[in-house]
Amino acid sequence: MDQNLENNKSFKNKAILFFNENKIKIIFLIFSLLTVIIFFLFLSINNEKKNNLIAEQYIQAGIHLSSGQRNKSIKIYENIIFSKNQFYSILALNTILEKKLVSDEKKILDYFDVIEGLDIPTDRKDLILLKKSLYFMKNSQQEKAKKILQELVEKNSQLKNLAKEILSE
Repeated sequence: MDQNLENNKSFKNKAILFFNENKIKIIFLIFSLLTVIIFFLFLSINNEKKNNLIAEQYIQAGIHLSSGQRNKSIKIYENIIFSKNQFYSILALNTILEKKLVSDEKKILDYFDVIEGLDIPTDRKDLILLKKSLYFMKNSQQEKAKKILQELVEKNSQLKNLAKEILSE
């Protein structure tokens, strides 16, 4: 029993000695950890606010479009695309294409380039490429469309069978 008490006192003394010798390092480590945690919390909250703002803009663009204010909605959709939001940028491009809001082919291709540059999963990028090839087909640019579809087939995409089917037509 005495030996146990002596070991506890010895351990306590060693811990106090260790703390006293490394006080500055320990305080610096704790401060650094707190700084990193606060930084990541700030980034998380900031990203959430940006995402909510873009979501509100997307809804606002839809309201403008339904009320006949095409120019306002086009500008908002363009801002959303150039914000490079992984979710709403793709939705904005889809809306522009489906509603035929922009007829300038160069602008549409710029939108596709922005979306293709996003850090999104491969299957979603493949879907964007498929949509781009269909856009080319719609605008009588069969060679460009076939080239994209062939790339999808060659890289063994999940859309490989669909791309083959489109190519065979």
